[in-house]
Amino acid sequence: MFERVTALWSPTPTPAPPPAKASYDPTDPKQNPLNPQGLKPCCACPQTKSARDDCFLKFDGSEVDEKCKALVQEHIACMRSLGFKI
Repeated sequence: MFERVTALWSPTPTPAPPPAKASYDPTDPKQNPLNPQGLKPCCACPQTKSARDDCFLKFDGSEVDEKCKALVQEHIACMRSLGFKI
């Protein structure tokens, strides 16, 4: 117990831990050249997002999978083209 307390006042400093590796941020243009504007996922691909959302609202839950599949795939392709991992 006292070893830890005395270590706090000891003349030898403890080495600092290495800096943490920065995680990948698709909204950072420096890390992701595919997204030079730094768009966040909520604001990326507004055309395909709005078409997808309109389709979800237009059809019943049992029909959505079949009717909106192509629009969902287009939106996913657009998001991936901007470097988002979906």
